[in-house]
Amino acid sequence: MVGKQISGKSFGGCIRYLLNRDKAFVLDAEGIRSFSIDTIIQDLNIQRKMNPNLGKAVGHLILSWSKEDIDKLNTDLVTNLAKEYLQKMRINDTQYITVLHTDREHPHIHIVYNRVNNQGKTISDSNNYKQNVKICKELTLKYGFHFGESKREVHRDRLKGKEQIRYQLYDAIIAAAKKASNWTQMETLLAQNGIGIEFKYKSGTKEIQGVSFSQREIKTKGSAIDRSCSYKNLNDTIEQNTLANQLRAAINAAGQALKLLTNHIQANLMKVKY
Repeated sequence: MVGKQISGKSFGGCIRYLLNRDKAFVLDAEGIRSFSIDTIIQDLNIQRKMNPNLGKAVGHLILSWSKEDIDKLNTDLVTNLAKEYLQKMRINDTQYITVLHTDREHPHIHIVYNRVNNQGKTISDSNNYKQNVKICKELTLKYGFHFGESKREVHRDRLKGKEQIRYQLYDAIIAAAKKASNWTQMETLLAQNGIGIEFKYKSGTKEIQGVSFSQREIKTKGSAIDRSCSYKNLNDTIEQNTLANQLRAAINAAGQALKLLTNHIQANLMKVKY
């Protein structure tokens, strides 16, 4: 089970996008009078007027499961999972609607909620990314779901905003780590893609404890991008590259020495023969 969060400005655009299609089904709703598209949009917009200064009042969540989980899922379970997810994310006391889409091979739902709650206060989304990762892992383990797609398998063309930048960071970091033999080379390779590196040092020492990466408005710890992007794991990869390069150099040198020795022996054999 994996989750994705989006904040937007238009309830109308979001709701029409989700419901004006085949294989879209409303599973659940709170604070909505009916499931008609116009009524849903109207009700959400009425509440957002309680906090007119909030530009991005549209909260949009996407929960996806692996196709291996299809036999475990049913509409009641998915509906209750959406509620449990919202509760754990502390998205409560507000309007929401849960929509099931069955137009792709992997099952997934969309949850649209009002970031203006029932008292007119803003529901923060500042820590949603980390919370989402943690909660999806908890629910995956709790219900025995298949762990979601690896980052290598995610469709990049479907990503937008900060999520797209995070995957661009991941791709660039992994590609650079495969080539670099030291951190200077790593920094140079990433700089070619507009990515900066910042190390975290143990207090009062030069011992590196962590690494962060930045691109445009995104700055994040390597371990938050993916475990493979933590300082320890990247440093292990770089050291392995160094050892592999040294081994290749030693093998090449041994090959050259063997070639010279073979030529020398052949030359001496020719002298003996004649």
